[in-house]
Amino acid sequence: MKPATAITERAADLSLRLIAAFNLLFLTAFVVTLLVATTQARARDDATACTGRDLIAAMKQDDPAKLEQIRAEADGVANGDAVLWRVEKDGVEPSYLFGTMHMSDPRVVRLSDDAEAALEASRTVVIETTEILDQSKMMAAMAAQPELMMFTDDTTLFSLLSEEDRAAAEAALNQRGIPPASVQKMKPWMIASMVALPACELARKASGAKVLDIELAERAQADGKALEGLETIVDQLGAMASLPMEFHMRGLVDTLALGERIDDVIETMIMLYLDGETGMFWPFFRAVLPSDEQSAAGFAAFEEAMITARNDTMAARAAPFIDAGGAFIAVGALHLPGDEGLVSLLREAGYTVSAVQ
Repeated sequence: MKPATAITERAADLSLRLIAAFNLLFLTAFVVTLLVATTQARARDDATACTGRDLIAAMKQDDPAKLEQIRAEADGVANGDAVLWRVEKDGVEPSYLFGTMHMSDPRVVRLSDDAEAALEASRTVVIETTEILDQSKMMAAMAAQPELMMFTDDTTLFSLLSEEDRAAAEAALNQRGIPPASVQKMKPWMIASMVALPACELARKASGAKVLDIELAERAQADGKALEGLETIVDQLGAMASLPMEFHMRGLVDTLALGERIDDVIETMIMLYLDGETGMFWPFFRAVLPSDEQSAAGFAAFEEAMITARNDTMAARAAPFIDAGGAFIAVGALHLPGDEGLVSLLREAGYTVSAVQ
């Protein structure tokens, strides 16, 4: 079996959609921090070295035709070749739009020279949501609408699964040191937000490592810069909760089934991110996993709720900061590319937006 295609054995398209969702939602960085407390001892026992393989690199050797297909599709993705963009408006200082990954991997947290210079020059740093920096605000927001994260009736996570899937889910949770009974009232996306990360990332979080966005926010505060947000916790919770429960349940089961193969997917995303190839993400997902009409319909709902609608909101809320000048706006990198991505939306709003290579 070719290494680059081995993950197609069991995984369904939904599982990688959800993995992508977790890299879209800054909120999940906090959710994982909460959940990782239940497996802290195990995380410390696990090797902190990441073991995932770059599937794109593997394709160069094993399936160059598929890689050529992915690159051809990526070439058609607007604004898919950079994670740092200069945003200009006449009469004010330029601002910068920066794509992040909500991870603590040292390769991700370490800024390029250009991104470092842009951050240093800024007067205002804008992230997806500042509420994640204040645990009391986070908990208050969750408590105000518990139904967004928890089953508030007699439903449990396992009551929605078949016997076969329940057994598989319980086994996978136990393997990760998560007692199934302790999470049975949680919505499936909360559980998936933890198991869709490699052991090395969980180990870093257990030791207190911060994701890139939080590092940027804390640097802004330490330097006396203004710190602002584009969304609220309720915005992010609501986006996730708006997707059909079947989407979440199927995605959880398939994500659990991926097991350590998730490491390969995350490693590939990191390498694409470091190369600034944001336009490669979705072509990669579509190429390595099978798709059918049902998964296509599920992805349409996912794309609207998690990407398109949130991009519109982010662009509108970013405008005042850009108009004031000197802003460094950091959001998940998957929000940047495409005809409905933030780069395109800001251009449509009249700004000059150019890639910083």
